[in-house]
Amino acid sequence: MIYVAYSLGHTNPSLDNTAINNDGKKEKGLGRVYALEFGKRGASVVVNDLGGTAKGEGSDSRAASKVVEEIRKAGGTAVPDFNSVEDGDKVVQTALDNFGRVDIVVNNAGILRDRSFVRTSDTDWDLVHRVHLRGSFMVTRAAFSHMKKQGYGRVIMTTSVAGIYGNFGQANYSAAKLGLLGLSNTLSIEGKKSNINCNTVAPMGGTRLTEGILPPDLFDELKPELIAPLVLYLCHDSCEETGGLFEAAGGWFSKYRWERSQGHVCRGSLSELVSPEAVRDNWTKICDFENSLHPEDGNEALGLLVGILQEQKESGLQANPTNSPSAAAAVSGPLAAVGVKSDPVSFTYDTKDVILYALGVGVSTKDEDYLKYLFEGNEDFCALPTFIIVPSQKALNESGLLTGGIEGWHPDLTKLLHGEQYIELLKPLPVSGTLSTVAEVVDVLDKGSGAVVIVEMLTKDEQGEVVAKSQWSLFIVGEGKFGGPRTSSKVVPLLDPPSRAPDAKKEFNTCVDQAALYRLSGDLNPLHIDPGFAAMGGFPQPILHGLCSYGIAARTIVNTYCDGDINRFKAIKARFVKPVIPGQTLVTEMWKEGGRVFFRCITTETGQSVLSGGYVDIHMNKENGNISSSPSTLGSSEVFMKMSEGVSASPDIVKKVGAIFLWNILVDKKPATQWTVDLKNSPGAIYEGSPKNGAKADVSLTLEDSDMVDMVNGKLNAQKAFMSGKLKVTGNIMLTQKLQVLLKPHSKM
Repeated sequence: MIYVAYSLGHTNPSLDNTAINNDGKKEKGLGRVYALEFGKRGASVVVNDLGGTAKGEGSDSRAASKVVEEIRKAGGTAVPDFNSVEDGDKVVQTALDNFGRVDIVVNNAGILRDRSFVRTSDTDWDLVHRVHLRGSFMVTRAAFSHMKKQGYGRVIMTTSVAGIYGNFGQANYSAAKLGLLGLSNTLSIEGKKSNINCNTVAPMGGTRLTEGILPPDLFDELKPELIAPLVLYLCHDSCEETGGLFEAAGGWFSKYRWERSQGHVCRGSLSELVSPEAVRDNWTKICDFENSLHPEDGNEALGLLVGILQEQKESGLQANPTNSPSAAAAVSGPLAAVGVKSDPVSFTYDTKDVILYALGVGVSTKDEDYLKYLFEGNEDFCALPTFIIVPSQKALNESGLLTGGIEGWHPDLTKLLHGEQYIELLKPLPVSGTLSTVAEVVDVLDKGSGAVVIVEMLTKDEQGEVVAKSQWSLFIVGEGKFGGPRTSSKVVPLLDPPSRAPDAKKEFNTCVDQAALYRLSGDLNPLHIDPGFAAMGGFPQPILHGLCSYGIAARTIVNTYCDGDINRFKAIKARFVKPVIPGQTLVTEMWKEGGRVFFRCITTETGQSVLSGGYVDIHMNKENGNISSSPSTLGSSEVFMKMSEGVSASPDIVKKVGAIFLWNILVDKKPATQWTVDLKNSPGAIYEGSPKNGAKADVSLTLEDSDMVDMVNGKLNAQKAFMSGKLKVTGNIMLTQKLQVLLKPHSKM
């Protein structure tokens, strides 16, 4: 069927081309619809169907004959064929005897014999493979030689998402279906010179194989007629696609591709063997899909690998630089700093230091809750979360990371600018004691006009427990153009706020002595106190420390969205954009989305942003770092809080998913609440209620609160919940597969 025959848009196509359609199916089958549509478009069709049951038992010639009759009544040309697909040469001979040629083969024959793996018998395995895989092989092989002689052919293999991802109880079926993909890929290579294209389709349609499995309302929505357009286009002579894998359901179509991480060379030198421990220690890098590769074929996949190994061989460099003497000798310049780690830097402090920092970021006796920050005798006395910046900065200054004699690189640190800052607390800070911080350069980026040095710090308390992590992005003017990378997967990303008006705004009037006060916490740069030094830097007067504005914004968000509870603070990230002059008014604009508060800061005097790309992650409904287990709280709410943390930890998830999910949570079959999982609008958000700003859900999911909890705890299989009606899905059901990106760390969904 095809060739110039049923050319798209032609109203009177010729009938001199032939399509073989394996398995006409009964009533609503995909094969029946394919055959009818090919017939309408002018193809001469061979309808092959034994007419057996879904399990491959029995036969019934009426199945194929009925479809042929429909095609003929519509003015088309068709003949039936009742041979087994294992007798592929006989099927093809039917086409040759009746039409003299064969142009298209649509391999669509299929049966099911579902069993759990250990219960799968030899017969269950062999019969499924004989129909799906061997049958497609036999029919296509018989047709392939004829297609090569005529210099034209189109072949379709039918796979399944079960073959791509696997499915419980379908080991036989999924193995055969994935085998068809491999067969198709090879045929696309071997047939290319002869203008024979071969593609694979994974359809989800309401057919006799899915009747009784899919819920009735969904079964009716997944019409085979909505699959057929993809198959017809792939079989058309104008379509040059070959070797593709496509999914289709309900009028929605998508293409799959292979993805490979950048990977990691686990040997330290060319002469070194690799140990399992080296693989274990580099597992995160091996599995990191940041800047992933997408090889188009086996040759490209092999070529990429050869290129990596060849580059290593030609450079003679160690694969994994460390701060060992041999590694340091291998690399010079800015990249030599990568992997350099400081000795632990101690910081001993008492309540006076905690109070001084609080005053420096604007805590005042005019504040309602000032005692817990300014009076060491108060029962709630605590250190502000951003106080961790003080020991971190001491570690940065004393570590000597960039002044310790790095091979071939001696940057001018008078040209160093603080670009971005991230801190994350793993536990509340003690109000006094000794902290120990280790700093490490994890990457150096080439931005052309300068170099960005990414420094990560790990701070531990006196018990050796990790208290906090931080990341400093330092821009050194004039140190660029050294041939290094421009981006890094190690950088904690900045995030733009939602495209709506802020949910809240708070003003803070800095005082003229704000910088003079804040510098006493350790940042003694004269730029913030000496007018002459400020003038040398191009400023009309001393400027406020960026980290002071940073601390003010963090405290504002804790007061606004955490009821002043510092234990709910988790992390903060922001970029320093413009300076603030002491005495100016700092405005913090905030947007709350689930467990994340986006923010930016501007000054009313200039209207310019001083902090951008910022967000604070907070623990939702938590006490002392633990999720509340109040019996009045819906269990599903706890699930969505965890999901929100997952979104916060994976800012690239929106690119992977691109959809909005609305969850309708029931209690005793009555609506209890709704949650929106917005993975379409960057940077993603999870919040209670329906989609905001006029957005519409792409998929709606409805289930009981208890069932939601059971699913994420692995007690209820999501597929079984769907099949049994416990989980109802409306909208683009295929998008639910993408939820696994978010749910996989927490569940078996």
